[in-house]
Amino acid sequence: MDAFTAGLLQRIRATETDLTRARDEGDDFLVEVEQAELDDLRRLAAEHGVEVGATRV
Repeated sequence: MDAFTAGLLQRIRATETDLTRARDEGDDFLVEVEQAELDDLRRLAAEHGVEVGATRV
């Protein structure tokens, strides 16, 4: 696995964690921000052929 792929997957995991935390805390604004970030990261992964796998969110 190259550095780009590893970094992207790490960012996706961190964003999923942040999104879960925002949902648990009931912070609707932060949920929207984190979901948008996650969508962008998933799009970037797809564009570069990075297999994201199953997600927790």
